[in-house]
Amino acid sequence: MNNNILITGAASGIGAATARLFHARGWQVGLLDINTEALADLATELGGCWYRQLDVTDIAEVKASLAEFCAKNDGQLQLLFNCAGILRFGYFEEIEHAEHVRIMQINVLGVCNMTHAAFPYLKAARTGQVINMGSASGLYGVPEMATYSASKFAIRGFTEALELEWARHGIKVADLMPPFVNTPMVSSQQHVPASLLRMGVNLQASEIADAVWRQVDSHAVHQPISLQFKLMYWAGQVSPAWLTRLSMRWLSRR
Repeated sequence: MNNNILITGAASGIGAATARLFHARGWQVGLLDINTEALADLATELGGCWYRQLDVTDIAEVKASLAEFCAKNDGQLQLLFNCAGILRFGYFEEIEHAEHVRIMQINVLGVCNMTHAAFPYLKAARTGQVINMGSASGLYGVPEMATYSASKFAIRGFTEALELEWARHGIKVADLMPPFVNTPMVSSQQHVPASLLRMGVNLQASEIADAVWRQVDSHAVHQPISLQFKLMYWAGQVSPAWLTRLSMRWLSRR
């Protein structure tokens, strides 16, 4: 079986950059996104690779898409990259409740849906792997992006638990934890949180795609990305909670 990867949120940003990288390195690539037009353009760019429109919150669509892609790959899935996600910067009380709900549905339930439905195909591959799109905001709650931060805490916990559970099946589970990345999801925001002003947007989508590639051969559960955040991450592992909180207060101060 050729190596294959199925990517949600593949139409732009990190998902598209990852698709281009893995396709260039000989992998069979499957593209999933709710944005059909951009998805079709990318599939054409990549030589007509398989793609389907998908709302990751619709479990029936999720199951059908996985079955169709994996049928083309001997019923196996080597790598699932859960990249689909949405973001809204702003003060919690000023964001409509429906937007908070949608963030949790896509960022958390969508990952759960994809991963659960992918299990038999990952197991059949014998060396199956799941990589979840986490975030630096999953390390400590970030003001002005509270619900997004909460969703990434959920992904961090989900990843840690499933990595232990699925070891018995030979399936690796990990997540990537970058700070702000220069993608349409970030650049389209109207509100700019203080933490972004202080940290800046110093990563490109292609750098996260490189991290996905490295993770294929890594046994790490969490992959913090960028020197800036790696220092924060490892300091947070050994520092008392109050010091991490103090650091976040400084980053979030206007």
